[in-house]
Amino acid sequence: MKKRSALNVAECYGRGTATFLIMGDVCTRQCLYCNIHTGVPGKLDSNEPRRIAEAVCNLSLSYAVITSVTRDDLPDQGAEQFYRTVREIRKLQPECRVEILTPDFRGNVKLLELVLGSSPYIFNHNIEVVRKLFPRVRPEGSYELSLKVLHHATERLQFVKSGLIIGLGETKSEILETLQDLRSAGVAILTIGQYLQPRRDLAEVKKYYTIQEFDELRIEALKMGFTHVFSAPLVRSSYHADDFSRPET
Repeated sequence: MKKRSALNVAECYGRGTATFLIMGDVCTRQCLYCNIHTGVPGKLDSNEPRRIAEAVCNLSLSYAVITSVTRDDLPDQGAEQFYRTVREIRKLQPECRVEILTPDFRGNVKLLELVLGSSPYIFNHNIEVVRKLFPRVRPEGSYELSLKVLHHATERLQFVKSGLIIGLGETKSEILETLQDLRSAGVAILTIGQYLQPRRDLAEVKKYYTIQEFDELRIEALKMGFTHVFSAPLVRSSYHADDFSRPET
């Protein structure tokens, strides 16, 4: 795994891309597929947006993904920190395209509007799992709420993205239903990857999908109208995040 990680880092840097996790490394929610630790986060670093922008500039990045832990402890749930980070990047590295991967902000439209007001190149919010699995592995989230967040973003931006992890006990029909729900919400860019259990206390893998099954899901998604689909075992949300300059055929 360490060798694979090193190769991934080299590939990303070689492409002039990087992903930044903002607002700390402690999450206020506890999803059973996620390796981020749950607890009481520390105070926000008011200088973080500027420091992220300086890193983007120093690395001469052409594409940056900004994501975060969920911060339900904050009055604005971190929306302003997203906004400031994107704006600071635009000031120092205006040619860099910025993708944001956000939590659901509990569906607060005002906070979502603040984040979208930073004019990111792509807005990404991951549905993560099929509807029936939310109560078990994503109990503090809402399938319907995530779809509403994505749909609202499509009213403001051209490129909206979401991701699904599979292997947690879903059926193929449930996967296809989720893809159709995402497409109906206006999502155009899709990632599908294999769930891999990161810690012993998290959800177990129920199934390992084959390359052929991932290819079949990609074909089905393209038929539904998604413009870009990355579907493979090691695909993750920021995988080849910059590779969306033209529609797939």
